[in-house]
Amino acid sequence: MHERDIRLHGKMGDRVEYFVMVAGTADYQQFFFNIVQDDDNLRIFSAGNEFTLSPEGIRHQGNGGNFCEYMFGMDQPSSDLFKLEIINRLVMYGARSDNKAGSVSFSDLTSGGETYGNIFLDGNAVCNYFFFVHSSQMLSRKLKSQQEDLVKRVGKLLKRSESVGTERDDTIVTEVFPLLKDATSQLFIVKLINHKHREYRDLFRELYYNNKYIADDDFDRLVKLAETNGIDSYQQERMRIDVMYRHPANKRVVDEYRNILLACNRKGEISTLHNARLTRLKKLSVRNKIPAALLHTLDEMLNKGRNLASSAEQDYLASTREVLQGIFLREKNIESAIDHEDMLKLIRAKKSALENSDNSFDRLMIEASKECDEKIRDGADPSLLTDLTYAVTYLDRFDTVANFVSQLAFMQNVRVTVKMLLGVLEHKVAFDKLKKGCFHDLFIRELFENVYLGRFGRRKVTALMDGLAGIEAGTSSIEELHRLLNQIDQEEYISIVLLEHIPDRIRGFYAKFDIKSTQEALRREFTDELKAKKQIQSDIPDHLFTETILTLKKEAMYLHTLLPTIISECNLILREDFLKNSGLDRFYVEELERDYFEKNGLDIEDLYQIRKGLN
Repeated sequence: MHERDIRLHGKMGDRVEYFVMVAGTADYQQFFFNIVQDDDNLRIFSAGNEFTLSPEGIRHQGNGGNFCEYMFGMDQPSSDLFKLEIINRLVMYGARSDNKAGSVSFSDLTSGGETYGNIFLDGNAVCNYFFFVHSSQMLSRKLKSQQEDLVKRVGKLLKRSESVGTERDDTIVTEVFPLLKDATSQLFIVKLINHKHREYRDLFRELYYNNKYIADDDFDRLVKLAETNGIDSYQQERMRIDVMYRHPANKRVVDEYRNILLACNRKGEISTLHNARLTRLKKLSVRNKIPAALLHTLDEMLNKGRNLASSAEQDYLASTREVLQGIFLREKNIESAIDHEDMLKLIRAKKSALENSDNSFDRLMIEASKECDEKIRDGADPSLLTDLTYAVTYLDRFDTVANFVSQLAFMQNVRVTVKMLLGVLEHKVAFDKLKKGCFHDLFIRELFENVYLGRFGRRKVTALMDGLAGIEAGTSSIEELHRLLNQIDQEEYISIVLLEHIPDRIRGFYAKFDIKSTQEALRREFTDELKAKKQIQSDIPDHLFTETILTLKKEAMYLHTLLPTIISECNLILREDFLKNSGLDRFYVEELERDYFEKNGLDIEDLYQIRKGLN
């Protein structure tokens, strides 16, 4: 255990806060830091090592490196990505990694520097640590050898320690120092905080963790804070996604998605069962307002360099290649423009690829674009890009509409604007030009067959389609559609709030609330309470309150009567019969089931088996 600490705290400019910690058992030969007054630098040094903080950035020479907690989606070497216990990024000066060989090599070239902008961009957006070690045992050795020795001693801990993400500095020192195993050593740690980023992250976390929803007024606060603190949109997005990932309800879904992908990656393929689970997790993520970027990032990281698609998926890829190769027949004076039928083939192929978690379609499009660029560079007619641009435009339209409709159908309290509805109307006209009813066939028909489509999602999508038809017929307007969607959204929000607050107050006494006067008294009581908490602004509609009471009665019957029977008998028919006839959303029932299994210590795999084949 170290016996002597020195601490220093200060700021560099209006954005960066630093903490310097030095721990050691040996007597210090000299004071460890020096402030150069002329250029406002802070110099921290020991024999052979130096770390300098300036208003612009840092410079370093000697041994050591930097570490930080991985933010969600940060680039990770495969050696880190496939080990769930590794949660921190560690960069050693002079180190070069070989991902294919799975090895790290070192050199004596360890000196360098970075701006603060790069530090908080390449590393953690809020907190990053730097360190070096003074040891009499190391002084006579080359830097390459010192770095190798430090990695062996402290690398494993630094990449796994939860103290890094929670910024428990004393614990970090206590964990690391004994691993040096040198009574003469001194451990130097410099912690850099971007306090403007931290202020934004902390506010977003506070607002988001309240109910996984950012109200308009709160969003305006975030926008103003980002402008005041000069935080660019990319860093805002990084911090928001990282905070949303770490919400316990989100993290469970995303981590399970990652674990399944890891298992698939090791096997080199996605099995039918795994693909079903991945698809369901994607739907669940939309329902729970988990950003699509979280799962998309995992797909990119874990599918990189591998084709995890099954042979059954090759038909739609073959049709894609057929259409794309037709583009290049233009070079031979053969007219093979992409017509409406070809365009529908591409769109349906993209849709199939998304449903099968297969990025091969995107790779084919990228390869076609690259081939076009190369041919034009080598003298081909620039009009070669015409068909590809036409295809890409429609595929972008597909992405935009698919994301919008999916969010409208499955996401709670989605923010819809008039501008968004105008865009959807424009896209509908474009798709229906390809084929009459194309928009409904691509985005709506299968959606209404989806067992996960809840009652509010169904109402919103139905309102969207009826509203768009009315606008095209001249009997309605965008503004009327916007008002109706907002009204349904508000009812959905009130229903969610009621389900969160009512159960504990009335559980076990449902029969009592069959009396109309009792229900009305309780409705007024909850209205006043939720208004006081500023969770609702208007009175709770009578029909929503009645529906909530009925939902809780059905929930109680399922958990106490039907589910134990379903589990003991593995009675899939009974479960499906309840889901079809109860009127409860399947997402809601599955969450009840998962909680039941967790509270009763049951094997979650048994739940998967019960659901198997019915989803």
